[in-house]
Amino acid sequence: AAAAGDAAREAERGPHDVTARPSATGYIDLGALRVRAVQGMKLRLDLEDATRRIVAVTVTVGGSALQIQAFSAPRAAGLWDDLRAELMDALGSSPGAHVQEQAGAFGPELLTRIPAEMPDGSPGWNVARFVGVDGPRWFVRGVFHGEAAFRPDAAGPLEQVFSDLVVVRGEGPLPPRELLPLHAPANAQPVQRRRRPAEGTETAPTAPSGEQPAGGAPLPERGPEITETR
Repeated sequence: AAAAGDAAREAERGPHDVTARPSATGYIDLGALRVRAVQGMKLRLDLEDATRRIVAVTVTVGGSALQIQAFSAPRAAGLWDDLRAELMDALGSSPGAHVQEQAGAFGPELLTRIPAEMPDGSPGWNVARFVGVDGPRWFVRGVFHGEAAFRPDAAGPLEQVFSDLVVVRGEGPLPPRELLPLHAPANAQPVQRRRRPAEGTETAPTAPSGEQPAGGAPLPERGPEITETR
């Protein structure tokens, strides 16, 4: 009975293809991604400066953040094994960096710690946790920042957001690793936020950290944002 229960929970774990979860009720429709609304969460769409296209979704709950990107993938093989190896090489080459592969709720994942300067000038760490899930002709990557990156007891709400994701890949041909198109929800409000001097290198390990480069598909710099608060 216990094994059957574990198998059922494994089957329910997402992200999910839209063919398995076609209903959009209770979800925020972002085009290629549908995000289930969670009480108290803030949703930000990250824009690429040069093209103004939406390239990532960031969900914040409390002291943690989860950045999500969805890509096209080959029909016959997934991307996560290759991307994980590329991430280990790229991030592991930073002086003093620690990159650890571990088993997580979504399978193999990476925990990274990059030396960084704290706001008061003292040495610290920029901590991030990378997860990935291969689906039918798509791949979804999540990057946990803040408390959810290094405190398992704080990761639950954002892990549930990631698990509840629905991917709308579409039937059109796309090259592997192509970002799937995203759009703003109907009730989103654009906001302009002031850039910090060292964008991409936030250092406080208990606050959402800046974006880190990722093999084959770099995370975008944070530009003007479109936000929705639930």
